[in-house]
Amino acid sequence: MQSERERRFVGPRRGQLLFVLTFLVLSVLLFSQIGSQTTWVTKTAVFAQPRFWPAVGVGGMVLFTALHLWKLPFRRFQRTDFREALRWVSALEFAIWFMGYVTLVPLIGYLPVTLVFVLLLSHRMGYRGRMMQVIGVLFAIAIVVIFKGLLAVRIPGAVLYEYFPDGLRSFAILYL
Repeated sequence: MQSERERRFVGPRRGQLLFVLTFLVLSVLLFSQIGSQTTWVTKTAVFAQPRFWPAVGVGGMVLFTALHLWKLPFRRFQRTDFREALRWVSALEFAIWFMGYVTLVPLIGYLPVTLVFVLLLSHRMGYRGRMMQVIGVLFAIAIVVIFKGLLAVRIPGAVLYEYFPDGLRSFAILYL
């Protein structure tokens, strides 16, 4: 049965308790690491200490998240909380795609990995037609031309390029 405080709450309920608990646990974890990740320098002013401002920031995270949890009118998980958590976790899929991309570029090369990932991600997002695949290939080539050619972004050559003949290796390192 809902309390009067729960009934009067006007904001969205889904995921709030889960978010607050997750944020509180991560904040406490960060606060517990302040001593090993920062230093306290002797003969230095308090506000100039390397540990002071990180401790203030993370301590504020712990304090205000705990206050948020204390003032939260409901403290029971509901089905909508778990559905909301699944939506949050589904966003991590794209972080995993990105980590795979970043891992493979130094091994295989910028152009081949960009081509494959653009095609895979467009397929994943539902663009499965032949025309969309052609647009994806052109987009990937345009990305490589813009970044390596026009913007002159220095992307290291891939490990795979070491197995190419000398002339092709130089071309691949510069343009692929």
